[in-house]
Amino acid sequence: MKRTWWKEAVVYQVYWRSFNDTNGDGYGDLEGVIQKLDYIRDLGVDVIWLNPCYGSPDVDNGYDIADYRSIMPKAGTMDTFERLLQETHARGMKLIMDLVVNHTSDQHPWFTESRSAKDHPKRDYYIWRKEPNNWRSYFTPSTWEYDETTGEYYFHSFAVQQPDLNWDNPRVREEIYDMMRFWLDKGIDGFRMDVINLLAKQAGFPDAANPDDISYLGNNPGIHEYLQEMHDKVLRHYDIFTVGEIPFVTPEDGVLYVGEERGELHTLFHFEVCDYMAHWDMQRFKEIQKRWYEGMWGKGWNSQFLNNHDHTRVVTRFGNDTAYRVESAKCFATLLHTLPGMPYIYQGEEIGMTGVRFDSIDDYNDIAMKNKYKEEVGKGRDPQEVFASLLHLARDNSRTPMQWDDSANGGFTAGTPWMKVNPNYRDINVSAALSDPNSIFYYYKTLIQLRKQHPVMVYGSYEPLLEEHEQIYTYTRSLDGEKWLIVLNISEQTVACEPPASVSLAGAELLIGNYAVESDAGVLRLKPYEARVYRLA
Repeated sequence: MKRTWWKEAVVYQVYWRSFNDTNGDGYGDLEGVIQKLDYIRDLGVDVIWLNPCYGSPDVDNGYDIADYRSIMPKAGTMDTFERLLQETHARGMKLIMDLVVNHTSDQHPWFTESRSAKDHPKRDYYIWRKEPNNWRSYFTPSTWEYDETTGEYYFHSFAVQQPDLNWDNPRVREEIYDMMRFWLDKGIDGFRMDVINLLAKQAGFPDAANPDDISYLGNNPGIHEYLQEMHDKVLRHYDIFTVGEIPFVTPEDGVLYVGEERGELHTLFHFEVCDYMAHWDMQRFKEIQKRWYEGMWGKGWNSQFLNNHDHTRVVTRFGNDTAYRVESAKCFATLLHTLPGMPYIYQGEEIGMTGVRFDSIDDYNDIAMKNKYKEEVGKGRDPQEVFASLLHLARDNSRTPMQWDDSANGGFTAGTPWMKVNPNYRDINVSAALSDPNSIFYYYKTLIQLRKQHPVMVYGSYEPLLEEHEQIYTYTRSLDGEKWLIVLNISEQTVACEPPASVSLAGAELLIGNYAVESDAGVLRLKPYEARVYRLA
């Protein structure tokens, strides 16, 4: 297996609008990221992934881009961005940007021209039809929106204000490749590619047998040709890292996107955990990890993440964000960093920030949630019932402002925050974490240091053990004669279990754990959400 810098990296996601506000307008900004770079570096991460900060009307928090070559005023200026890049590099870290090229804003000049007339040269920069089919979009009941100017429908996989680009048009592809070179020539270190497998559409747009299963939006014929062309014309000319956001994907599909000899992407996110497992399901999680390991190992590189800006925070969704918040946060951190693949940390995860539950739909900004609420209430359902049903997986659960200290608004802003701060910021904040040697922050820091010091955490083979156990998740990582045992009790009960017959704890060294460990006489007694990592003799 090839060894590369990016396989050994740990990534920290900065959702800048919720990170740190320096001008009092209530939005985080790039200057705020610069001010916190030492904090990020102290954690030990290698790469910062920055959510979109391009020129945008901001209907979908920057994922509706109107100008690919400018910086949104809320975020700052191009000068601020260039300083951020310089300061990140000065601290030995890398910076990747969000590449959003499946769609633009409806205020992008390309779309303004495209919708102006059927015979406009940019008409086929987007996808137009006289009649819609029955497909659903992510955010609305239909992927098609009628446009009165020309009497036709345009296609949008997401919001009405986010028309999809027509990747079948070579001029569109060249425009995108030129834009990518613009940023890479500034010195950025790669891209996180938003819904990159949606670029190719099904020929003819046939009606779907089940419109609610929107997997027809992705992995269509032509996608690999597009990505290979992108790699050949742009990506291979730079020493960068790429990760594709790829929904509706199997391990077999995954190898096609990230196979080391194929010349497409370096690594991917799949969503079998975060999109299809609303609550913790031990057996399902074990099965997903095993299947992806067996399908990908030695062929292409995977990613590990348990939350991001689109998914509820891990301690609230899968752990216990009250009685065992610290323990469950550390337990899932251990899981994240010891499974095969690249770990991603979402801002605030390293201090155990929790999901939020506001009282009213009016307190939420997420366009997906608001559209779904409107659609379901429009069907005659009880508004409170609809609201309650949407809370657990609302994207805004993870978008509340970063909690820096116990001052007003958690130290995030001197103004009125664009979204309410989680009320628990007085207890859960960075300042408190840094002053506590047993905090979640320092636990993450130790895990990252272990990863840097021990290649077995990166390149070691993976063998699951006790696969039928409902509370215990245990596995080994092995490389060049070194063998580690990871034992996790992902439950709220104390559990006793005998070590698997294939491993011996005689002479084993405990490298990290989230409880003080008493010696076990042949039986492991694991407290709620207890995690241990042993180096076996």
